[in-house]
Amino acid sequence: MTADHRSGLPDATHRQFQLLHGALLRLHKLLLDDERAVYEESHGRTPAGRMLQLVIGDPQFAWLRRISELIVQIDELLESEEPNAATDAAELMKQIRALLAVGDGAGEFGRKYHAALQRLPDAILAHREVTALLPSDR
Repeated sequence: MTADHRSGLPDATHRQFQLLHGALLRLHKLLLDDERAVYEESHGRTPAGRMLQLVIGDPQFAWLRRISELIVQIDELLESEEPNAATDAAELMKQIRALLAVGDGAGEFGRKYHAALQRLPDAILAHREVTALLPSDR
């Protein structure tokens, strides 16, 4: 371990999760902006403060909370000094891969995510950026 971080993760894993964190944030922002546009088509322009309330509590935005939760888990992992952090990291990678698996389409997240990828070329690029950082599924 180097002085660059204090987590219980090996340096390479720590760096991988830092990159994954940024990539997930970019993907989340694209999806959130798209969902906001869909919402505003029906409800009109929505002020930022009201939008934050909607993102937190409105069912239309609930599917995006799955990515938000993963981002928070990465934050916690990067700050964790627990000796089992590497095991937690492997499990978190599996969760991310499973959530973003295109084609499974089961559930609300899968349906909405697949539809967003069909509409948004930038989301496809962001999806590829995230999945490129994940170890291959074995």
